[in-house]
Amino acid sequence: MSETPCRGCEELLELYLDGELAEEEVREAEEHLDACGYCRRHYRFERLFRTYMWQATSEPIPPELSSKLAALRSSTKQ
Repeated sequence: MSETPCRGCEELLELYLDGELAEEEVREAEEHLDACGYCRRHYRFERLFRTYMWQATSEPIPPELSSKLAALRSSTKQ
């Protein structure tokens, strides 16, 4: 089990997470993740990070915060 970064790991993981790999490439990526501790941890982090970012950006801004931000923007333009 590898504990050092793999060559090409970043690009492969990005494409895997984005669902942009062909079926054979998906199998290869999954086999690699099963065998490589470093890449498996990196994949888990990226997956959780993307989930967190999606949740954080999909929640509506409370009206009072929106008003405060609008006031702040207009005061910095003057």
